[in-house]
Amino acid sequence: MRLIFAVLPLLALAGCSSYQADPDKVTAIPADRLLAYQTPVQGGGEVVVTRDLGLMGGGCYVAVLIDRKVAARIAVGEQGSFQVPAGNRVVGIGTDPDDTTLCGKGRLKREVAVKVEAGGTANLRVVSQNRGGFDILPEQAR
Repeated sequence: MRLIFAVLPLLALAGCSSYQADPDKVTAIPADRLLAYQTPVQGGGEVVVTRDLGLMGGGCYVAVLIDRKVAARIAVGEQGSFQVPAGNRVVGIGTDPDDTTLCGKGRLKREVAVKVEAGGTANLRVVSQNRGGFDILPEQAR
């Protein structure tokens, strides 16, 4: 019985971390939440951001920022493509400025530097972890 009480909280916490969705489970961010970087850029590339599945923050949108400008509001299991000039880009996540719920009252800011090649694609994941909260990371090949 003691073992159950020792293991149960660990299992509950593990259930809050996000996990990478299978490609057939990912949906596109609806057009009304794509706010910038949707027009192709001559000589530019593409940044693709996918938000993991999971319960932590599941009822909240997260703002996707490109060069510190809000590009989209992304929900769990969604993916967005953004057309950017080639070169070094700063891609990040932050609290959704349009969210009036408690989710929008928190503090969230994570950024990663991404080199985008002309005609290339940079793939990133928005993850949520028990200990570290939200983060944005380069997507690892499966």
